[in-house]
Amino acid sequence: MSPPSEDSPLALAGIQPEYGPKERSLLLELAHQAIVARLERREILAASYSEHLSEPRGVFTTIYSDQKLRGCVGYPAALMSLFRAVIETAQGAAFDDPRFPPLTLAEATNLKVSLSILSPLVPIAAEEVEVGRHGLMISYKGQRGLLLPQVPGEHGWNRATFLEQTCRKAGIPLDAWQHGAKIEAFSAEVFADVS
Repeated sequence: MSPPSEDSPLALAGIQPEYGPKERSLLLELAHQAIVARLERREILAASYSEHLSEPRGVFTTIYSDQKLRGCVGYPAALMSLFRAVIETAQGAAFDDPRFPPLTLAEATNLKVSLSILSPLVPIAAEEVEVGRHGLMISYKGQRGLLLPQVPGEHGWNRATFLEQTCRKAGIPLDAWQHGAKIEAFSAEVFADVS
């Protein structure tokens, strides 16, 4: 999986982004600082953030090294302030994603960070899912899986495949979305480091 392009789904759809260039830059820098602070075994320096960046939001942080996925961790629900969620998910992506070994200091200098800031989750019918616009969370019998809005586009999936792959992520039958699984959708404002 390669890093996302700078043309976010929001921009391509003509939707005004919620976060301006300065806020985006600040959040990306915060993610990098959080990773380095953990590597250096120190707390990240406290700072004062705007009311907007202090609002509770769901967020996923994805990190890439040499154009390859290196970790992705996030909170689908708004559990804490956005800036705190960025710190925690950046550190989680770098050190706690079970698919990868913990990041090393040597790798930290060449990372590319991508942030996906999520809207609230809303119930949705399968036929209403729009590939490229919606991210999905599917829940069934105590298990759940989530895929970000950009994932089906990266893989060329149609709606049915997107629903099936979200079920796969949950570890449930691929057709559970047709048999009583709860389907929730969200949008995401996605932005990344400039190469």
